[in-house]
Amino acid sequence: MARKQSDYLASLLAEEATAASQSAISADAPIASAQAKSEEASAPVTTPQADAPAPSPAPRASARAGLSLLGRENALARVASGEVRQVTQLLLDPARVRVWEGNARIQSKLSEESCRDLIDSILAEGGQRVAAVVRHISGDPDHDYELIAGSRRHFAISWLRAHSYPDMRLLAQVADLDDESAFRLADIENRARKDISDIERARNYADAIQRHYGGRAVRMAERLKLSKGWLSKMLKAATIPDTILIAFADLHELTLNPAYRLAQAIDDPVRAKAIRREAEAIAAENIKALSSGALALPGSAALARLMAATGSPGRPREQGFAFDVNNAHGRPILSLKSVNRQGLTLHVPMASGAGDEQLADALRQVLATLRDNGISVV
Repeated sequence: MARKQSDYLASLLAEEATAASQSAISADAPIASAQAKSEEASAPVTTPQADAPAPSPAPRASARAGLSLLGRENALARVASGEVRQVTQLLLDPARVRVWEGNARIQSKLSEESCRDLIDSILAEGGQRVAAVVRHISGDPDHDYELIAGSRRHFAISWLRAHSYPDMRLLAQVADLDDESAFRLADIENRARKDISDIERARNYADAIQRHYGGRAVRMAERLKLSKGWLSKMLKAATIPDTILIAFADLHELTLNPAYRLAQAIDDPVRAKAIRREAEAIAAENIKALSSGALALPGSAALARLMAATGSPGRPREQGFAFDVNNAHGRPILSLKSVNRQGLTLHVPMASGAGDEQLADALRQVLATLRDNGISVV
């Protein structure tokens, strides 16, 4: 996590530490004072002999108590300043922790497969290493805490408890946060994670702007320390309905800029209907392909088909029909730049790492996508 984000995250929990510090100071002061008086009253009294040199005076008990109190105050001040932080961490039964409704992650997408790397890591390390963030709740007989950040950790521990590891516990940091602070904390953690899609975050922002910021994007951008233009794109991308998103077998393949263009395209009601029909057709093809053991249509190809869909019958538009074929790491290895009557314009990026066979497969994928859209190069 970048230092700027780390500092921002630390500031969200600073109020809790400050409150603890003030409480501790007010509670310790009378105890230290009483202790000082007791030590002073019980100190032995001695009279020096005439011939003996006068001993150096012993330090007063009250002075020792004052120094003790000063040291305690200095320690608490360091906690409050953030130099040292007191953190309450507990091992919890995940069944007693409910997921906060403001969480960005789509919970239905969590599965053994999507969390397999984390499950294996927890088993290899003998437990969870990074704490989730929770807060106390009341009035719910089934739950004691609410999960602010750490959905995958919560799922992984729950899964392990149900599959031969009943003693596993959720390691959690307890924070005192209101809803807006909880949203900001969860958001800054999510920014450092690649396994939350831009669409998930966009929808989370769209919900939060009404819930916490009165619909004011400028206020939200200030609080989250985000660019207003970037936030505007996220809020626009959040308007893409599920009836169109079903075209993407993996939502992570629909990143912000393409999602923004798609959201703009469906502002036209006629075109929106055509895009919706195309999305349904792609989703049906993906289901058929996956059931037969084949791969679903890549996100870039699905986007190209959606953007090419129009409300007019006949041949899909060729102008603007472009997409990338990416490798396993999301980097393009072949790009279709344009289609016109003279032919195709293809781009092969330098240093993509793709071999001859991968490039040949990418070209076959481009040609197949064009044929599926009624465009033939033969």
